[in-house]
Amino acid sequence: MNNMRDLYDVVIIGGAVIGSSVAYYLSANTDFNGRVLVVEKDPSYRFASTTLSAASLRVQFSNEMNVRISQYGADVIRRFADQMAVETDGPDLHFHEGGYLFLANTREQAETLRANHDIQRACGADVVLWDAQALSAAFPHLRVDDIILASYGRSGEGWFDNSGLLTGFRNKALSQGAEYRADEVVAITPEAGRVTSVTLKSGETVRAGTVVNASGPRAALTARMAGLDLPVEPRKRTTFVFDCATSPEGSATINGGRLPLMVDPSGAYCRPDGRFFLGAAVPEMDAAADWDDFEPNAHEFEDRLWPALAARSEYFEALKVKAHWAGHYAVNVTDHNMVVGRHPALENFIFANGFSGHGLQQSPAVGRGVSELIVYGGFRSLDLSAAGVERILENRTFRETSVI
Repeated sequence: MNNMRDLYDVVIIGGAVIGSSVAYYLSANTDFNGRVLVVEKDPSYRFASTTLSAASLRVQFSNEMNVRISQYGADVIRRFADQMAVETDGPDLHFHEGGYLFLANTREQAETLRANHDIQRACGADVVLWDAQALSAAFPHLRVDDIILASYGRSGEGWFDNSGLLTGFRNKALSQGAEYRADEVVAITPEAGRVTSVTLKSGETVRAGTVVNASGPRAALTARMAGLDLPVEPRKRTTFVFDCATSPEGSATINGGRLPLMVDPSGAYCRPDGRFFLGAAVPEMDAAADWDDFEPNAHEFEDRLWPALAARSEYFEALKVKAHWAGHYAVNVTDHNMVVGRHPALENFIFANGFSGHGLQQSPAVGRGVSELIVYGGFRSLDLSAAGVERILENRTFRETSVI
């Protein structure tokens, strides 16, 4: 292949769930007949945030845009097998609508839950607030003496097959003509306010009509190649799968006895994972990690997760770790909300970054939105303009306070 021979209408840098969602929605749009190239440096997705995530979805956010993004995500996940069918049915994502349960034991936390609840209910989310008595009646395994308020999602929240979501988007995009290349972008060439090409590690230079930054935790490195600053950095999260000597699963008096994903006031969380449980806690020193550091912080189980869970339920006093791994959140340090949209200095360079741990569940709506931005010049289905980079350039915030 000769250097500079290929021209792609859209080059997507990063082929995990965000990049593959963009590729799917672009290639599915009958108003778009261009060429799409997805460049992915890790085609095994071994270190992708997508495959290392807790694979959950919730509508309990603090702003309307994020609530509606997750509502659309739940709708896509429910009908995913049909929507992503190629020659046979697409992957069944096994969506377990176990809900999220947020607990508050301070007045400030309770006020936050109430404020968030007003926003969620205005969007039609199926979320209820409970006092300690109602909480104990629903989930009798919990110690609730310190709880002031709880917020529970009765439907539209839960967990699913994260790899299946990625595989479904990717395979469907491929079947619709998108191209994937196992390579790495090492340079981006801007000229007169536009990106003209990207250079690959293999030595090839690819001309591009539009470039989408879908690089996950490495998004700032990609932006830097284009001469742009982006306040997104990798934060390490160690996830644990553990067994209970006596499991509380099945003890709930609602939802068929199934337990939700519980978020303790300490920030620790856990949810059922088959016959085991899966959980994590926010690190005590939540600093930026090296982009290639995936060494689990095993001490966080005994230092942070286990004590918080044991204090919340006697069932979590006797636990045994079965597996653990580390992944990265792509954290937007400005306001913990995604950055999606064009950069004013490079009109054909589009961000899809900074999801701060929410990228998997937000990928359907973001993929659809970015495709609309490319094809139509603006958002059509759901307005994501509040998440644009302009707020960062102008020192404004669009904060998401409900971050785990």
